[in-house]
Amino acid sequence: MNEEYKVQDKDESQRIDKLLSDVIEDVSRSQIQSWLKDKYVEVNGESVKSNYKVQAGDVISWRIPEVKPLEMEAENIELDIIYEDSDVIVVNKPSGMVVHPAAGHEHGTLVNALLYHCNDLSGINGVERPGIVHRIDKDTSGLLMVAKNDRAHESLVKQLMDKSVERKYVAIVHGTISHEYGTIDAPIGRDPKDRQRMAVVDGGREAVTHFQVLEHFNDFSYVECKLETGRTHQIRVHMRYINHPLAGDPKYGPRKTLDIDGQALHAKSLGFTHPGTGEWKLFEAEPPNEFNRTLDELRSKD
Repeated sequence: MNEEYKVQDKDESQRIDKLLSDVIEDVSRSQIQSWLKDKYVEVNGESVKSNYKVQAGDVISWRIPEVKPLEMEAENIELDIIYEDSDVIVVNKPSGMVVHPAAGHEHGTLVNALLYHCNDLSGINGVERPGIVHRIDKDTSGLLMVAKNDRAHESLVKQLMDKSVERKYVAIVHGTISHEYGTIDAPIGRDPKDRQRMAVVDGGREAVTHFQVLEHFNDFSYVECKLETGRTHQIRVHMRYINHPLAGDPKYGPRKTLDIDGQALHAKSLGFTHPGTGEWKLFEAEPPNEFNRTLDELRSKD
């Protein structure tokens, strides 16, 4: 499948590998560099190197490399499967589980568990991320869709890029939010002061989060966030930006203030058009026990 992106004025002079890693959902910069080296990416019809500086008006086109054989280790890890057919699997990922192998997390990931469960995952994302269409952070729990073949994978990725996938999260955030509804429209990119974090920055990628306050507590709020885009750490960054960081967030929040492991964030609702039948599918998963216990404790203090 060939995709295209026309370089905008705000993209001017960025390295092409950095730009594409921001433009293409869930594809790393190192993977983009590999695509460039193997000439899967062209600018105005010609191959370029990773350090090419894009110009406004450039038309970048790319095609997804052919499927590589899966060589990952399958591991017998229990999965909470919400739905499965020949095209997709919807999984309720527990907090603490990494989605796919990376440095320091070679085993015990969702991918290792999926490979044990089935052997017909999409290979578009290569050996290390078979079937993975999108990610949620290690310490975020909740719903993920996984593709079981390349046709399904391409359909789901297109839906993500078209912003037609419905993704709703619930979170516990610091402070009492004064209004019931809000939209945060603020671009996200690498934090220039800390490359391990994301931040709202000029020239970042478009990022839009809608939120609704579900409950107020003395020093916290329980909110539902609906993603319009899917940038790395988007909800965590956006809630920090409006001075209501997630409780328990070790990267973007204050020091630990609630008895909870990691950020209090759960992907509760996931909706998409089924790549095979065209039917709209909507799935929900309640937050884990620790999350609900924390909510009950906050209620009891009010």
